Amino acid sequence: MSEQLWMPSAKVATLRQRAMILQKIRAFFAERDVMEVETPSLCAASVTDAHLATFSTEYIGPGNSAGLPLYLQTSPEFAMKRLLAAGSGAIYQIAKAFRNEESGKHHNPEFTMLEWYRPDFDEFALMTEMNELMVHILDCQPCTSISYQQVFMDVLAIDPLSVGLDELKVEAAKYGYGDIAAVETQRDTLLQLLFCMEIEPKIGQQAPCFVYHFPASQAALAQLCADDKRVAGRFELYYKGMELANGFNELTDATEQATRFTQDNHLRVEMGLSPVDIDKHFLDALDYGLPACSGVALGIDRLIMLATGKSTIKDVIAFDIARA
Repeated sequence: MSEQLWMPSAKVATLRQRAMILQKIRAFFAERDVMEVETPSLCAASVTDAHLATFSTEYIGPGNSAGLPLYLQTSPEFAMKRLLAAGSGAIYQIAKAFRNEESGKHHNPEFTMLEWYRPDFDEFALMTEMNELMVHILDCQPCTSISYQQVFMDVLAIDPLSVGLDELKVEAAKYGYGDIAAVETQRDTLLQLLFCMEIEPKIGQQAPCFVYHFPASQAALAQLCADDKRVAGRFELYYKGMELANGFNELTDATEQATRFTQDNHLRVEMGLSPVDIDKHFLDALDYGLPACSGVALGIDRLIMLATGKSTIKDVIAFDIARA
């Protein structure tokens, strides 16, 4: 008999576990007086990040008979920061996000994201709270942490903050990526390749691992660190071969953010991609005044994979893209 595609991709028992985990997450934030919010999935602007591809559609209605372009959000970040600027205080959201990219073991084009923001927290205070959530949901060992620079030096014996493009190409070739390296013109692309393929599998195996202080060139929405402008207040969390979360000590300067968006668009053109319109509502909110804060986005589906011992994302969501 052929596969019955009307059936859910996850077992109903797993979906019950999922529901209970979502209840625990909501209780975690309720205990800390962090307000749950909802923001639009359809947005008037896309993102400038050259490594994110969006889904687009068109609204035809009153005042928009010619059609208004809209984009499915890749993250609720910009809208949540607008709420912060409006005085919301600490907030979180469990939201659907959409990325027009690969589907596979750890990816589905439509997925669930937990994002939260804490005014007056720096990235380390937020990492502390995130550690509490990980232990609460996964019953795991406390998270460890290491800087981006140190993990490169420990695993690959290179300093990612000073290594040049030519040296990176030599290093990439050592690990079998010579063909990619030969035509690559961006340091960060090769750093990310080495990080994903050679470092990620070696960290966060026994306990979740924070990697913090990413290079400034890889942190478009984060503050630069006061004591070392080569790095930014960005962190990621890894556990058992999966990237779980990405967080920032958030950039609050509207002028600097606009400059970074423009740089993103220049990179898009260099990569053969079309530039995208910058989100004016978001920049206006920054100009009005985003409070000093840190925020993090965490992949709920991947977290549930770890909590339930599942090896693929389709096993923890009701209907994956093949059954949508």
